[in-house]
Amino acid sequence: MNARTTSNTPRNIPGIRIRRRTTALRRTATALAASAAAVSLAACGVVDVGDSAEASPTKGDDITVGVLFPDKDTKRYEQFDYPNIKKKIAELTDNKGVTKYANAEKDPETQNTQLEQMVADKVDIIIVDAVDSKKIAPAVQTADDAGIPVIAYDRLAEGPIDGYVSFDNELVGQVQGRSLVEDLGDSAANKIVMMNGSPADPNAAMFKDGALSELQDKVTISESFDTKDWDPVVAKANMEQAVEKLGVDNIDAVYAANDGIAGAVIDVLKTAGVSKVPPVTGQDADLDAVQRILVGDQYMTVYKSFPLQASAAAEMAVAKVQGRSIEFDALAKDSVDSPTTKKIPAQLVPPVALTKANIEDTVVADGIYTVKQICTSSFKSACAAAKLN
Repeated sequence: MNARTTSNTPRNIPGIRIRRRTTALRRTATALAASAAAVSLAACGVVDVGDSAEASPTKGDDITVGVLFPDKDTKRYEQFDYPNIKKKIAELTDNKGVTKYANAEKDPETQNTQLEQMVADKVDIIIVDAVDSKKIAPAVQTADDAGIPVIAYDRLAEGPIDGYVSFDNELVGQVQGRSLVEDLGDSAANKIVMMNGSPADPNAAMFKDGALSELQDKVTISESFDTKDWDPVVAKANMEQAVEKLGVDNIDAVYAANDGIAGAVIDVLKTAGVSKVPPVTGQDADLDAVQRILVGDQYMTVYKSFPLQASAAAEMAVAKVQGRSIEFDALAKDSVDSPTTKKIPAQLVPPVALTKANIEDTVVADGIYTVKQICTSSFKSACAAAKLN
């Protein structure tokens, strides 16, 4: 990817702590020592099966990986994340590994049932993006009791999680908040509305904390809402309430936690008769959000490299099932604490602010969308103006 990325050491937030596990020098020394030990063991015919009795039995390439996603409203899950996970698992296992997929469509009880069914089907490992991080804990415990590792994807689930692959979520919020301040300027005269994510999603709290770290004392936050289940319908109702209370002329910008919320916000503002939509943030780089950015209806979105995240999760899952602890540790150079489990091995991928200026260097360069997909007939002139061709 040609886009420049920004990375900070994340601060601790309530309930979830993120830490760097070791310095670069220690990582190098440990890796060298581990490699030497691995060579010695291989010479003696000994196979590495992990660090403790909790590691899964070593398997070959004929593995089954369960994948559970939370909803279909977030378009990236079924368009990009799952296909990339499935493809990478096939590549890593010489096409012998298979995946089983289920989507809970926002229902935590459905997701618990799906996870428990995968345990009953004796999959080798489960990758889960939780609908509700707390409610899924009993099902995660069921998997752990059956000796099936669980890797949390995107959202940190509670319970005995064996690994975590996500983005630096507080940094996502910082990127969103910083983008607004850079566009508006540092002035308390600027009044914004905050449209946050779902209270059941721990990532939403991190996005919000990150955004507030950039917005507080630099703008006036006139109204703030949480969006149940990340539902655009809920976001629309909340934004209509904000417009009715504040008046559309008293909203200088909107912090929208993701692109689904951003789309709802922009629809409400247009219906209210704004001559020019004020800056609105987003996240996930949905195709319609990229097109809104092209025509100036949405200011920015946060692009997160879905192929990178999906590949990391697949690699972590295969290494865990096959008992390759050295490779697993190399993939998980960070660690996180959930409210129930400490020092969960983690890989955190940095996000990128996507604006009109770097569409080609991000989603096009990564093969997420082609120029043809973006530049449909309604967006031809905007694409030409942005030199996207």
